[in-house]
Amino acid sequence: MVPIKDNNPTTITPYVTFALIALNILAFLYESSLPPQYLNGFFRLFAVVPRELTLSFHGTVINQPVPEVATLITSQFLHGGLLHLGGNMLFLWIFGNNVEDKLGHIKYIIFYLGCGILASLVQWYFAQDSNIPNLGASGAIAGVMGAYILRFPQAEILGVVPLGIFFPTFRVPAYFFLGFWFIQQAFYSIATLETTTNIGMESGGIAYWAHAGGFVFGAILGPVLGLFNDKKPGEEYLL
Repeated sequence: MVPIKDNNPTTITPYVTFALIALNILAFLYESSLPPQYLNGFFRLFAVVPRELTLSFHGTVINQPVPEVATLITSQFLHGGLLHLGGNMLFLWIFGNNVEDKLGHIKYIIFYLGCGILASLVQWYFAQDSNIPNLGASGAIAGVMGAYILRFPQAEILGVVPLGIFFPTFRVPAYFFLGFWFIQQAFYSIATLETTTNIGMESGGIAYWAHAGGFVFGAILGPVLGLFNDKKPGEEYLL
């Protein structure tokens, strides 16, 4: 089940969502230009490595030019493959523009990066000794989805089910689509506690805890930052 678009018009141009998509694409193009022998080092430098983050929290100096705490932000603009990037940017475009419309540009930036940071910390908490780099915008975008389901629960999401050469479409309420997605991520998150497998893009895994955590924090931070404070036409949307 792949979402295509929603039916919520916006009253402002979603410049921040445009910029985030552009930055993610540019970062991926740069990644793709790196020789394979340098790509892993690039990820270890700019992605979140839980073990190194744990050491930094304990006051151990990590001998690298990028502080490990800073990777909580830089990792949000890295992706492990074209499908990883494409899926994330699709969800960001569908849900991000409406959330940006309600929060305004400045608060939306704070909201987006904040959800990404908190989502990464949730993933780190459950894998503090992992040496696998964690990367991707999924946690921040999950936060956007968490805010969206609160603000637009009845919005219709147009979806498509790829069936070979056929692509039947259907419409479902946002609360059903996003609610099902969250339950799925939460279930997989709990299931990973029963295994010894590290979850991270390096091994082809998915950071389910980051997804579930980002969704919850998005549902919390959105209202705090004014998700339900509708403005009249002509009013300032930046703050």
